[in-house]
Amino acid sequence: MSLTVLIIFALCMGFIFVYSLVQLSLIINYVRSKKATASKETSKKVLSEDELPVLTVQLPVYNELYVVERLIECVCEFDYPKSKLEIQVLDDSTDESIEIIANKVKVFQLQGFDIQHIRRPERIGYKAGALKYGTALCKGEFIAIFDADFLPNRDFLKTALPHFSDDNVGVVQSKWEYTNADYSFLTKVQAFGLNAHFSIEQVGRNYGDHFINFNGTAGIWRKTCIEDAGGWHSDTLTEDLDLSYRAQLKNWKFIYREEIGSPSELPVEINALKAQQFRWTKGAAECVRKNLFKVLRAKNVNLKTKIHASFHLMNSSIFLFILTLSLLSLPLILVKPLYPEFDFILKLSAIFMISWVILGLFYWVSYSYNKQNKMQLLGSFIWKFPLFLSISMGLGLHNALAVFEGYIGKKSPFIRTPKFNIQEKGDKWENNKYNVKKVGILTYFEGILFLYFVFAFEKAIEYADYGMMPLLLFLIVGYGVVFFSSIFHWKKSSKTVSYGQAF
Repeated sequence: MSLTVLIIFALCMGFIFVYSLVQLSLIINYVRSKKATASKETSKKVLSEDELPVLTVQLPVYNELYVVERLIECVCEFDYPKSKLEIQVLDDSTDESIEIIANKVKVFQLQGFDIQHIRRPERIGYKAGALKYGTALCKGEFIAIFDADFLPNRDFLKTALPHFSDDNVGVVQSKWEYTNADYSFLTKVQAFGLNAHFSIEQVGRNYGDHFINFNGTAGIWRKTCIEDAGGWHSDTLTEDLDLSYRAQLKNWKFIYREEIGSPSELPVEINALKAQQFRWTKGAAECVRKNLFKVLRAKNVNLKTKIHASFHLMNSSIFLFILTLSLLSLPLILVKPLYPEFDFILKLSAIFMISWVILGLFYWVSYSYNKQNKMQLLGSFIWKFPLFLSISMGLGLHNALAVFEGYIGKKSPFIRTPKFNIQEKGDKWENNKYNVKKVGILTYFEGILFLYFVFAFEKAIEYADYGMMPLLLFLIVGYGVVFFSSIFHWKKSSKTVSYGQAF
């Protein structure tokens, strides 16, 4: 039994090590892409009004009382000829936002906009179903999609469309930016982590001609690409990742442009963040079931891209390994002194600690590349990176369960992330009617794990196991922040009016 614990520990560290090597290759690709861009004299192509295609903007919304008006207003400010712009508000709402949308749409219709308030006969398939319904009706050769919390810039369409000059380009994806990144420590940590995805990962994969993903919003699709790939499917919670892989397996090219930013809102309440994380991680696991073997069998995909695609799809699986490592921390502390003959396994696994160095480099490059005052940035990085790592570990139980459910095929509804219309530090979210109104049993298990790791840390002190202490400190901080914040935020919002959360 003790040997089994040691072997499982070493295998988990081995997977994390290989995963970190893939991340290292993305860092290298990212730096190379920046150097290649800097060495080229690029001129931005501008399409004349005659060259601009008919384009449809799709706004899939569900009970977005606080943000839907500003979304519609923002989209109607696009610098684009009205005669070539169609706007579909794909509204699945069940509350008073229906009337708000209807009134706002009428205002812009009177101003000459081709904007429709589209309500389906049946709300089947959640967001994917809404997009499928709208795509069947739309006029545009290209389709731009924006979630309710996004505020795209006026020049977004004209800036992104020139990248479709190659008929084989199916998607142009922009970088997410954040209107409330400095609102709280929680939004700062989220922005810190997401920025690495929207820089190192997306640019690194795109530069290496590997598969990337449409991020569900703030991007433009070529309509024929959607149709050729089989359209929107609702059998996973990440319909964007699923369609992205089906399209690229059909040889469609995706382009990611880091310089095109799309402002959006980050969740400010931790239970809303957990709902978002659950959807993302479970949906990714569902896409592994659906698409991984298709990628591995594809004759038109080279080996290097297959490796990157595999780790891209299995990205959320890292939570299973981190949770396993975390739970094994206490048994390892107790077992090591009893079986010194197996100490070589632990010494071998120490080699894999380089994974954490690579991870630090990954986020440092994202945080500091091409920025001035690196020493000043280092000061904020020193607290942001450990806090981000701790909270990521603290979400390990929650996200690992999501991954497990995805792998075994357990279905669950699309739980959308509540929008708060938070712009400044003084803005309040407590009275938002879409707040999470109860704390699930999983939150209490997170509290139990917090106590478990405190006990393990005490044992590490008792057994003088200094090598295990840093990991346990991360886990104590992470599970402590996640558990106590979940309870605190729930209590702050528990007196508000209850309302449904499924998209």
